[in-house]
Amino acid sequence: MTDDTRDDLAARRGLERDVYQPAEDSRLLAEAAVEHARGRTLEVGTGSGWVAEQVARETEATVVASDYNLAACEQARDRGLPVVRADLVKPFRDDSFDTVAFNPPYLPTDPDNEWDDRMERALSGGESGREVIDPFLDTVGRVLRPGGHVLLLVSSLTGFDTVVARAEANGFSVSTVRQESYPFETLSILRLE
Repeated sequence: MTDDTRDDLAARRGLERDVYQPAEDSRLLAEAAVEHARGRTLEVGTGSGWVAEQVARETEATVVASDYNLAACEQARDRGLPVVRADLVKPFRDDSFDTVAFNPPYLPTDPDNEWDDRMERALSGGESGREVIDPFLDTVGRVLRPGGHVLLLVSSLTGFDTVVARAEANGFSVSTVRQESYPFETLSILRLE
């Protein structure tokens, strides 16, 4: 990915300096989460907390937001959400959630061109775009209650089929519940059960 393309993506997503702000990928995940979230719901990588706020406002789900970025946790808390500072699902107990939603960092980024700021963690999915997605898929099943499901945003830039194969290898059945195309990517919301 060129620096110009990465800058265009950053500008298109309405980024500020410290915390990922809602953009079209956030809206797509929020729509799916409002439709599919139930029971105790966790939004991993909440950023500003906008998606979790939509779910809390529009559903009967009990919502918890989490993010690794302390500034993101503070913004989500300012929205009135219960927030846990967390690296993916590490601090959560087994069988804790009925729904887990995640808009992961997914932009493929050449290691020599990594950004040197907080947004790097919010956007960069490493060289493959799956540096955060893979460990999430390998661990999220532990925190799901029986019958629970995951809503995962995936970009065509990350290798859609590779993500689906990883989810299936971790025992999930996969369906696509939302999809939108843009000039240089297609965004999909996968439901993993």
